[in-house]
Amino acid sequence: MIIRYQKGSRMSQAVSYGGVVHIAGQVADDRKAGIEDQTRDVLAKIDALLHEAGTDRSKLLAVNVFLPAIIDFDAMNSVYDKWIDPENPPARACVEARLADPDLRVEMTAIAVL
Repeated sequence: MIIRYQKGSRMSQAVSYGGVVHIAGQVADDRKAGIEDQTRDVLAKIDALLHEAGTDRSKLLAVNVFLPAIIDFDAMNSVYDKWIDPENPPARACVEARLADPDLRVEMTAIAVL
């Protein structure tokens, strides 16, 4: 059975099927915040969606990180590295990409096992 979380007219924030949850691109609410605060906000949103789906970060399979300025890589990782479960790190990609709003400093997607 497909389950959609926080469903909107254009997209759902997460969708689970077959024992896996796919989390849509998450961005910070405070678009004027710095990279560290935006990263914390994004990771908190991922945590909340994982919890809503009945799982947690220890069951992450993959995380994709999108940075409009790759120079923010180390600052983003300073927050991400404290958040991730060190015993169960997911596969990860990080790419430089233009985001929908020029004030966004980071966007992330994730996939986890339920």
